[in-house]
Amino acid sequence: MRQIPVDTSTAMVMVAQPPAPKIANRQTGEVATDRETGATMMTVDVMFVMDGNAEILSLTVPEPGISGELTMGTPVALTGVVARPWENEFNGQKRHGISFRAVAVTSLAAGTSNSKAA
Repeated sequence: MRQIPVDTSTAMVMVAQPPAPKIANRQTGEVATDRETGATMMTVDVMFVMDGNAEILSLTVPEPGISGELTMGTPVALTGVVARPWENEFNGQKRHGISFRAVAVTSLAAGTSNSKAA
């Protein structure tokens, strides 16, 4: 699948909605996992502000990539963000959009340190 790197270096980013497990199947409640690592996938909504424009982006992030306390309004750094175009057809209706995935979302709040020992 085509991936488009997203440059977040000049943007201000803060948490709009804290991390929650990504649901793979709404009927069964099955939680999504990373195909390569088996890690639980989380969704984090962030406010992405750049050049005077603000957007709310919903990012998919593996659970180990979430560090620090990510409450609403917390400034964060994003690592390895890619955009992926998608398209599907259900009951004869075509839908399309762009999904966003990050390797990590890290709190930039002063005094926050939830780093794990190696």
